[in-house]
Amino acid sequence: MHWDRLFEDLEGQLASEWEAERAALDAESERLRIARLDMRARLRMLCAAGAEVTVDLADARRVPVTLRSLGADWIAATSRVATGSAPAATLLIPHDAITGIALDHGLLLDSLDERPGHDLALRERMTLGFVLRDLARRRAAVRLSLRIGDDLHGTIDRAAADHLDLALHDAGDARRAASVHGFRVIPFSALVAVRTLGDHLV
Repeated sequence: MHWDRLFEDLEGQLASEWEAERAALDAESERLRIARLDMRARLRMLCAAGAEVTVDLADARRVPVTLRSLGADWIAATSRVATGSAPAATLLIPHDAITGIALDHGLLLDSLDERPGHDLALRERMTLGFVLRDLARRRAAVRLSLRIGDDLHGTIDRAAADHLDLALHDAGDARRAASVHGFRVIPFSALVAVRTLGDHLV
């Protein structure tokens, strides 16, 4: 009986050591996985979940939104705050205009999960310029928020490789020659958000 108890104790110790070693390896593996995780992967998870977050923008604004889509260098979101009688706006936000995302702890942890073997959806390959060219084709009225200066209202006439041409007109007006009161060339790097009403964004 003495030997049986001794062997049982030894087996218990060995099992505990193996369990501790496995837990340490799992913890190290998780640390390495997170070390390789980029912001894009976390945005992918948040967009897939339709997460309600507050996005901090490069112009110091904080915008409560519901995340909708992830593109090559942008996210699409729906504003959760409607102004007056106007419906909530759809926003196109360049990745480099995001300075932070406020979210609850559950979403924070969920965004750490990475989908194994994730294939890029076609939408995730669309660049900012591609989407802006589509808005120009649709003649959608937009409001542009810039890193410096006031918001601009108008219609995108054309979008080139790294900039766009905006015909300025009052919010709510269609782009007609009589309504246009100026033109601006705006580099994509100056954009913080592109807002449009309705379903003009992907």
